[in-house]
Amino acid sequence: MSEATAQPGPVPPPRALKRRDKAATRAALLDAARRRFGTQGYDGTGVRDIAGEVGVDPALVFRYFGSKEKLYAEAVHFNAPKTVTGGPHRPITHITDDLLRSVLSCDQQQVGDEHPLLVMLRSAGRAEVREQLRTQVCSGYVQDLTQRLEGEDAALRAELMGALLLGIGVMRSIVESPVLGKASFEETRVLVARLIAHLAADQPVRKTP
Repeated sequence: MSEATAQPGPVPPPRALKRRDKAATRAALLDAARRRFGTQGYDGTGVRDIAGEVGVDPALVFRYFGSKEKLYAEAVHFNAPKTVTGGPHRPITHITDDLLRSVLSCDQQQVGDEHPLLVMLRSAGRAEVREQLRTQVCSGYVQDLTQRLEGEDAALRAELMGALLLGIGVMRSIVESPVLGKASFEETRVLVARLIAHLAADQPVRKTP
């Protein structure tokens, strides 16, 4: 075949390839970090372990994320379901249903599939992890729930809702409780909805004499 008749296919620009490779490597490092942090905690996970799982130089972790601390923060970042920040008239029980489903859907179906909040609990001995956990829980969906409740103790009731949902995740995933650990979403949500409905009601608390 002569040079005049040769029809080579289009070659992507080198820069595009580099961007694609960088994005893929960065995503792979994040996935590896989630698995490692989820099973071994922050202190038990090394940058070399994460890089070795992906098959790259550990220097890439620092190039893409800046530090182990920043990689951890991004790996465990949790976005509450969009329904939580939806319309102000959406029933509280519907919102907590979504949050409950989010917690139950990450019950170690595969290694590293734990809910990000539970991953942080495993490393809560570190001050920076506790601060991140506090920010995501108290300044996230709990604050949103507070704004939807009425009464002087709205903030307390919202935090109790958060404690209930997070505690369910702890009991299932970390404690591995025999009954709650095997209960389905439908079985769990019926009882949780009753508790949430009671907490959502603006009723004066009777003080013990």
